[in-house]
Amino acid sequence: MTTTTPDIRRDRLYELLPAAYRMRDAAQGYPLQALLRVIAEQVNLVDDDIAQLYENWFIETCEDWVVPYIGDLIGYRPVLDAGRPGSASTEEGRRLNRVLIPRREVANTIRYRRRKGTLALLELLARDVAGWPSRAVEFFRLLGWNQHLNHLHLDRASTVDVRRVEQLDLIDGPFDPLSKTVDVRRINSQRTIGRYNIPSVGVFLWRLKSYSVTYAPAYGAEDAGAHCVSFSVLGQDAPLFIKPVTEAEDTHIAEELNVPGMIRRLAFDQNTGLYYGSGKSLAIWVDGWGGYSPDQPVPVEAIIPADLTDWQYLPPLKHIAVDPILGRLAFPPSQLPKKGIRVTYHYGFSADIGGGEYTRGLLNPSPREVEVPDKEDPATEVRQTVTPVFYRVGKGQLFPRITDALNQWKQDNPWDAVIELADSAVYVEPLAITLQAERTLQLRAADHTRPVLRLLDWQTDLPDALSVTMAEGSRFTLDGLLVTGRPLHIAGPERDGPARVPVCGAEVLIRHSTLVPGWGIDCDCEPRRPAEPSLEVFNVRATVRIEHSIVGSIQIHEDEVSLDPIPMKISDSIVDATDSDREAVGAPGYAVAHTVLTILRSTVFGIVDVHAIELAENSIFSNCVNVARRQLGCMRFCYVPPGCRTPRRYRCQPDGVEQIVKEAVPAPQQFDAIVGEQLRVRPQFTSVRYGKPGYAQLGDNCAEEIKRGADDESEMGVFHDLFQPQREANLRVRLDEATPADMDVGIIFAT
Repeated sequence: MTTTTPDIRRDRLYELLPAAYRMRDAAQGYPLQALLRVIAEQVNLVDDDIAQLYENWFIETCEDWVVPYIGDLIGYRPVLDAGRPGSASTEEGRRLNRVLIPRREVANTIRYRRRKGTLALLELLARDVAGWPSRAVEFFRLLGWNQHLNHLHLDRASTVDVRRVEQLDLIDGPFDPLSKTVDVRRINSQRTIGRYNIPSVGVFLWRLKSYSVTYAPAYGAEDAGAHCVSFSVLGQDAPLFIKPVTEAEDTHIAEELNVPGMIRRLAFDQNTGLYYGSGKSLAIWVDGWGGYSPDQPVPVEAIIPADLTDWQYLPPLKHIAVDPILGRLAFPPSQLPKKGIRVTYHYGFSADIGGGEYTRGLLNPSPREVEVPDKEDPATEVRQTVTPVFYRVGKGQLFPRITDALNQWKQDNPWDAVIELADSAVYVEPLAITLQAERTLQLRAADHTRPVLRLLDWQTDLPDALSVTMAEGSRFTLDGLLVTGRPLHIAGPERDGPARVPVCGAEVLIRHSTLVPGWGIDCDCEPRRPAEPSLEVFNVRATVRIEHSIVGSIQIHEDEVSLDPIPMKISDSIVDATDSDREAVGAPGYAVAHTVLTILRSTVFGIVDVHAIELAENSIFSNCVNVARRQLGCMRFCYVPPGCRTPRRYRCQPDGVEQIVKEAVPAPQQFDAIVGEQLRVRPQFTSVRYGKPGYAQLGDNCAEEIKRGADDESEMGVFHDLFQPQREANLRVRLDEATPADMDVGIIFAT
C-alpha cells in the first residue's frame, strides 16, 4: 500500500496502536494498517447494525423491512386486493412494498381509527395511502329538496342561477355547488356509477402532478403576431396548473388552491392575486417594459385575465393579457417588449420523466486510476488517480455559454468532466462534441432546473444536430435536458482509407431528458417534422442506454454484415415516432435496425424493427414489432399487437384473452370473439401527443388486462412504477373502513 489517506472510521483500530508500532508499520509500507482496516470494516458493520436497532423502534426512522412488523403490533393489515408484496432483495420490489404498506399510513393508523366517520379523514387517507391530492364531497348536501320557509338553510346547495357564471363554470366538477336531482345508482357500483344520492360520498383524486418551470424564457408566437407569446418554450397551447397550497389543518376540506388542477379562466379573473406573483402559480418578468422593475414580476394590477383562443383580445397599454387555459399571454401591439420575457409557471404531467425541475439525483463521476505516460520516461506508463473536472454554465457562472465551457474542456483535456447548466434558460448555439479515448463527459442540468437546447439551422449545406463523436472506451451522458429543433447525433470518428472501422467499447447514456418527438410541436401539439428521428447512431459500437426519458424516433446506422449488433437498453421511457405507422426504432434503407434491444417498463408509439429483442418486460407497443432473430430473448407481460414477428412471449396481451376465448367459445364463433377481445384490450390513452398533460397516460376506459397486466399487477407501460392500481385498491379498502355503515364511498379521478 502506497497511500495512507486518513479515514476516521476505517482507521479507528489503527489509531489505538502506540505510535512506535505505527512508525514501524509506515516503514514497511503499511501492511498492519491494511489488515486493521479490513477488521474495522466488519466492526463498523456491527456497530451500525446495533445503532440501527434503536432507530427501528420508531416508525419515522425504521428501515423499510421493519414497517410491516410495526404495523402488525398495532393491528394494521395489508390489503390483499392490492397484490402480492415484492421481493425485498430488489429495488423494484422495495418500491412496490412501500406502496402496499405505506409508512405514513402505519404511523397514523391509530389516529385514523379515532377519527373514523369524519369527512376530512377521507382526504387524509387519499394522501397517506395513495399519495394523491384529493377532495371529499358528501353528495347528499347537493341534493335538491324543499326547505321550510321559517327555517331556511342558505349554506346548502341551490338551484341553477344562469346569472351566476362562476357556479356554471364548476358544474360536474369536484367544486360544483349546485343542487341535483337524486341518482339512485351507487357511487361504488361495478357497472354504472351514480353520484347524487343520500348515502354517496365521493373522493376526487388528482393523479397528474404540478411541475414548475422557473424564470425561463417565453416563446414568441410570431406566426400569430409580434404581440403574441406562449408560456411554453416549445410554443404549444398547454394549460397552466396550480401550485398547490398546503392545508393548515387536517380538518380542512380541500379547496381549489389546495390541489394541482388546471387554472380556470374565471377563477383567475376573480382571484388573480391568489394565482399570480412571486412564489405562486405563475409570474411574468419583462426587462425594460412599461416602467416596471426588471427584478420583480410585473405587478398583478397589470395582469388582465382573458380568452386568447384566436388572439382576438388586445390589452391596453402597460397591461398584459393572460389566458391560463391555453398558456398564452399578449402584449399591447403598440407597446411590445424590447428585451427578454421570463416566466414562471406550472404544467401537469404524470411522473418524473423527461427534462423537468424535479429531484432526479445527479451522477457524479468518482475518482479513478488511469495509465498515463511517465514524465521522466514517456515510453513507460504509470497509474495515476484522476478526479472529475466541473464546468458550470449559466447566468452568473464562470461560463455564460455551453460553447465557452466546451472550449475550456478541450483545452484542459481532463479524463472525466461535467458541464452543468445551472438554470432553466434556453441555449441557442451550435454544439459539436468530440471525445478522446477513455474520456467521459456529462452534459447535464443542475438539480431542480430544466435547461433547453434549441438547435437551429445554422449551416445551409450541412446538418445541425447536437453532434457527439465517440472514441474507444469513451462515455457520454445527457442528463436532465430538453433538446428541440434538431436530433442528437452519435457517431464514431472519421477514418482514413477505404475501410471505416467503428469505435468499440463506448457508452451513451440519456437519462431524465427529452428529445422532442418530431423536433418540435405546433400550438396544437402536432409534430413539426414528424418523419425526422430524434436520436441517430452512426457507425459506433456503443452501448446506448435511455432511462426515464422521452425520445422521438431512433435510427441505427450500422454495418450489419461484418459487425455484431449494438446493445440498446430502454427503461421507464417513452419512444414516440409521432404516428403509429412510423418507425420508432429502425434503420433507414434496411429491414431492421442492427441492435439487440432490451426494453423495460416503457411505452412505444410506432413500429419497432430490430435485429433481436433480448428482453421486453411490462411494456406497451402501440404497433407491430418485427425482429430478425426470433430464437433470441423473450417478451413477458407486454402488449404486442396481433400479427407481429417477435421472440417467444409469456403472459402477453392479447395472447391471454385469445387463449381464454379459444377455451370457452365454440369454434364457429371464435373468430368474431377473438377480434372483439383484441379490440377490447387494445391500450387506450388520455393523449398520444407530446405536450399535453395526459400524454401516454392510460385512459379510464383502458382494459384491466392492461391496467393490471404487469408482472407485479401494476400497469404496463412507462408509468408502471407509479403503482397506481395498487394505490387505488389500497385506498378503496381504507375508505370503506373509514366510512360509517350504510354509506357508500367512491373514487372519482379528476385528472
